Amino acid sequence: MEDLISKAFENRELLEDEEVKKTIFSVIEQLNNGKLRVAEPNGEDWVVNEWVKKAILLYFAITKTEKIEIGPFEFNDKIPLKKGYDKMDVRVVPHGIARYGSYLAPGVVLMPGYVNIGAYVDSGTMIDTWVTVGSCAQIGKNVHLSGGVGIGGVLEPIQANPVIIEDDCFIGSRSIIVEGARISKAAVIAAGTIITASTHIIDVTKSEPIEYKGFVPPRSIVISGTYTKQFPAGSYNLPCALIIGERKESTDVKTQLNDILRGRM
Repeated sequence: MEDLISKAFENRELLEDEEVKKTIFSVIEQLNNGKLRVAEPNGEDWVVNEWVKKAILLYFAITKTEKIEIGPFEFNDKIPLKKGYDKMDVRVVPHGIARYGSYLAPGVVLMPGYVNIGAYVDSGTMIDTWVTVGSCAQIGKNVHLSGGVGIGGVLEPIQANPVIIEDDCFIGSRSIIVEGARISKAAVIAAGTIITASTHIIDVTKSEPIEYKGFVPPRSIVISGTYTKQFPAGSYNLPCALIIGERKESTDVKTQLNDILRGRM
């Protein structure tokens, strides 16, 4: 599949070939049921499958825009909506929407939010109200994406990494994680924090600051902050993210998901 997709991506005339179309549809189906992923863990690191992103882009190219009617609601799109949540053991609250080609594992709760094609959401994760999970984003197990969180999507450029939120993370309300940033296991991101590929993420817990970009270490507690930068016109405070501690039991109590709300009985 990888070879065929790569050839079709370089030569769009191959999209007229029925075998190529069948292969593209097969990739999207496997994304939809979790058998393929845009990115996957490899030890302590992650591997991005660029050819899968190419397949998603080609899927847009070979599908036609069609009207979708659901009760009084009408949409006009190239990609159908995900279906069969009862068989997947996924709870979806109106108006939670996931596109076909995204994967929601058993035990996921989708409140009125949005999950785009290519995204992977693992078991036990809560996608809270008005959360957006962008295309190809990778969300781990038992993650809480609090109300209004924005998880960025990526399809182009092909070499760009997706946003990765690893297992047991807590992402506070109205936080924004974009541009391929990686939030490592059990990290806590405070409400309103913005993390991009270029955000200065500064560990201020030691005698000397330690700076990261696009990466939050495991079990870090991160809040929004500022740092001073000199410009020709003077000194100005710019946004950054501050690591102010490490997750402890007291933090777990504040961020734990409520099992009674997440029960699947």
